[in-house]
Amino acid sequence: MKLKYKLNKLFCYCTQIYTRKYYTLNKNIVHNVFKPFPFKHNINNCDLPLCRFSQDSVSAVKTLQSSSSTTTNPMKKYNINDGPGLKDFLRGSSHYLEEPLQESYNVEVPYIETNCLQGINRKVYFDVYGCQMNVNDTEVVWSILKNVGYTRTMSMEDADIVLVVTCAIREGAESKVWNKLQMLKGLKKKRTQNKCNTPMKIGVLGCMAERLKHQLIDKEQAVDLVAGPDSYKDLPRLLAVTDNNQTAVNVLLSLDETYADILPVRLNQDSVTAFVSIMRGCDNMCTYCIVPFTRGRERSRPIDSILEEVRLLSQQGVKEITLLGQNVNSYRDLSNETHYGGLPADEETHLVKGFCTVYKRKKGGLRFADLLDQVSQVDPNMRIRFTSPHPKDFPDEVLQLIQERANICRSLHLPAQSGSSAVLERMRRGYTREAYLDLVSHIRKWLPDVSLSSDFICGFCGETEQEYQETLSLIEQVGYDMAYLFSYSMREPSKRSESNMAGRNDGNTKVILPAGEIPESSSSQVSRSVKPGDYVVVLINAANSQVLKGIPLYHSTLGDFNAEHTHVRNSREYSCRS
Repeated sequence: MKLKYKLNKLFCYCTQIYTRKYYTLNKNIVHNVFKPFPFKHNINNCDLPLCRFSQDSVSAVKTLQSSSSTTTNPMKKYNINDGPGLKDFLRGSSHYLEEPLQESYNVEVPYIETNCLQGINRKVYFDVYGCQMNVNDTEVVWSILKNVGYTRTMSMEDADIVLVVTCAIREGAESKVWNKLQMLKGLKKKRTQNKCNTPMKIGVLGCMAERLKHQLIDKEQAVDLVAGPDSYKDLPRLLAVTDNNQTAVNVLLSLDETYADILPVRLNQDSVTAFVSIMRGCDNMCTYCIVPFTRGRERSRPIDSILEEVRLLSQQGVKEITLLGQNVNSYRDLSNETHYGGLPADEETHLVKGFCTVYKRKKGGLRFADLLDQVSQVDPNMRIRFTSPHPKDFPDEVLQLIQERANICRSLHLPAQSGSSAVLERMRRGYTREAYLDLVSHIRKWLPDVSLSSDFICGFCGETEQEYQETLSLIEQVGYDMAYLFSYSMREPSKRSESNMAGRNDGNTKVILPAGEIPESSSSQVSRSVKPGDYVVVLINAANSQVLKGIPLYHSTLGDFNAEHTHVRNSREYSCRS
């Protein structure tokens, strides 16, 4: 009982000194029960260790105290100012622990057994759409699944799992995926009816999974798994979840995932060409592009990881590699690894003259020129290409390397998108027609025999005939060897329609009403259109959980409406400010 009394007294004293609950206990008892905290506090000229306190420890201390014949003196009240201060606590807590902390933990998913994460030779079929990055992503996925026991099949009918790697850059690519999902839905139903066969699982991966996750689950009831571009390492767990007839979804985007620790398994082992992903994501935020929202922010692989993959490809007999990235020449290795070269830590990226960005420029690190230099030295007989670059990141160092190294192909892709400065501004491309032409001229001074290609979008929002003709004249003036031409791909219509107007009633509920002319008052024969700031009397005829929908009757003022409609709270008519 004396020990309990002592602890109660110390509780108030200790919690006023330290934010964490530590207690001073009898020295002999403490060393038998606790591991002392490496800080001592002097009470009654006796060094007592400060120790963590828990309910389990209380029982142990009581047991030891009851069996001990040692008596303790009642705790005296001391001035709190005489105790140690915050500096003493920080100084004591900075000591190294006797046992080093464990750097990593193997955390098991609590509701999934370890053996359920194994593929057990289940067969996977890959259906790949879109760009070269999707091909490389599929190789990453195959490496992850192969490592846990899955096998690959070239027949969709024999597959236990069909993974559709999707593209969302244009509506046409998405339409192909929707059609394929309809076909897979029928195949899955047929497999389900034949009880002799194992059920088929359908997974949607990539950009479309990131953009249309809700529609994929709601519209296509046959989809079992949805995984975004940054969640491929989670596929074994997601597939295990689907075994319990649950839909598995992971579309989280990452700020640092580059799959640098995953060695891709090439889909075609006999091919003499290969893709090497060096960076992911995009920060440019062009107004027509969905990539920043489906693949996340820009981040680069450490250069050592890239060089190791290139060496392995060279040993396998690969004769040509293509370095991949959404903005491949914006590569910047900012890892903590020590390298020689690169920019000083406080030096910003140098852009081509006349070009700008909407984001803050990166500082320090190894640039694309540094990477290209080292990659080209791995195997002088291996051709090197890169795609897709952004015109703003073509410094002279890159052009000089292409000029000097015979194994770097003199083929550059310079996406212009439009030949009109006004359209380029609406696209938020960060340059003008004149700046682009100056860059082309500068490149040809370094590389007279260079092969140029480009991308162009026709019919971008608000494009006029004159702006379209400016694009045609740019194509003729540059004289590209190849150009990829696309009509602007409209997404699904916006929920905010120009034919409707929105306002709020007195209860702050949103009211949607069709735009048009209505009478100036309840008795007026003169009509005028509704403009922002007008008060309009609206007859509500529809509603959902978020908004009211109605028909505009006539213009009004707050005073007139309240005078005419004293029963407004019981009426279906409301005054709405548009």
